[in-house]
Amino acid sequence: QVQLVESGGGLVQPGGSLRLSCATSGFTLDDYGIAWFRQAPGKEREGVSCSSRSNGRTYVVDSVKGRFTVSRDNAKNTVYLQMNSLKPEDTAVYYCATVMFCPDGLHPDTADYWGQGTQVIVAS
Repeated sequence: QVQLVESGGGLVQPGGSLRLSCATSGFTLDDYGIAWFRQAPGKEREGVSCSSRSNGRTYVVDSVKGRFTVSRDNAKNTVYLQMNSLKPEDTAVYYCATVMFCPDGLHPDTADYWGQGTQVIVAS
């Protein structure tokens, strides 16, 4: 049974940092790309970052470039999203999902299995 469980969200002040974790089970993480998405209230879900399955490449969208970093630890079956210099506009529910390829996987329609999401609120 494929499962993805996000954790690490919370309330943080502007300029602060959070590290989100996506713990996976039920499949071999090496065989899948993992993408992070977010959805703010009243907005469509958007891709944030993607960790490739084979070549170790990572991708982030322009709005978070230089602030967010995605990494994976296949031995721990976990993918991380390090978020620094957070802004109020980063407030959203963050999801991880399995994808086959990056950066194509940054489009929500390409994702297969999803986690339940973790809330991130950036506010003073």
